[in-house]
Amino acid sequence: MKKYLAGLSAVALLCCSIASSAFARTEEKLTNIAHRGASAYAPENTMAAFHQALEMNADYIELDVQQSKDGVLVIMHDRTVDRTTNGSGHFRELTYAELQRLDAGSWKGDSFVNEKIPTLSQVLDEFQGKIGILIELKAPELYPGIERKVAFEINKRQLDHVIIQSFNVSSMKKMHELLPNVPIGILTSSERDANPNSIQQLAAFATYFNPSYDILTPTLIHQVHSAGMKISPWSGSKRLPASFLWKTKSDGVITNYPDEVNWAQTSTKIGKTIHASSASHTARLVGVKK
Repeated sequence: MKKYLAGLSAVALLCCSIASSAFARTEEKLTNIAHRGASAYAPENTMAAFHQALEMNADYIELDVQQSKDGVLVIMHDRTVDRTTNGSGHFRELTYAELQRLDAGSWKGDSFVNEKIPTLSQVLDEFQGKIGILIELKAPELYPGIERKVAFEINKRQLDHVIIQSFNVSSMKKMHELLPNVPIGILTSSERDANPNSIQQLAAFATYFNPSYDILTPTLIHQVHSAGMKISPWSGSKRLPASFLWKTKSDGVITNYPDEVNWAQTSTKIGKTIHASSASHTARLVGVKK
């Protein structure tokens, strides 16, 4: 009986060890940022996608801000409207009224027919206080003065739980001057930006360094954290594997699949419970007498 219990205890301890390794990040929470909303399931950068992200319990919605021909801050990723609407042409050459006549949803499915391109004001009014908002200034070099307009919209609402990011470093320096208490993020997909000197310079005004998943390495994560910044990689339409979410020790992830991030974290919590239960069961077995 003692030999049997010893063998059983060894198996249980092995299971505990495996569980401990597989669920090592259970005490942390990855910030779940819905890329252009829950864009895997609804047309990107629309109210439908943002509401879907809210229903999936994302921590933030991420959206892209550009400016119409007549100066309205509008949510759109591409420089043209061709891919995500039934129209064509360069975004900045169309007035707000012209943009509003476009169907921005039917390309994703019949249930989204006539989904409109929202304005920044509409999104902020609808979602402030409900979910965090990550605002990307898309090609701000095309829209002189856009930083001041975005800052005005944020100040007018006294928003918290808002982050502003861009690939344009100069633009983000301006945003930091205008909104010194709002976290700033720097986006990159270039390995040239992923070096200690560049990262240290960005840390003077930025809170986040958000690289493409393609250039993410443990060394880069360490460099970003050493500079006092946080890191939230993005992947476009690619699914990020659950193992990546926990092994890299990233602070957040910008994903089209916010439900999968929550599933991974829920699974991790389940794993922690299994680990604790197995350890408790092992302790009972060790204490059993013949």
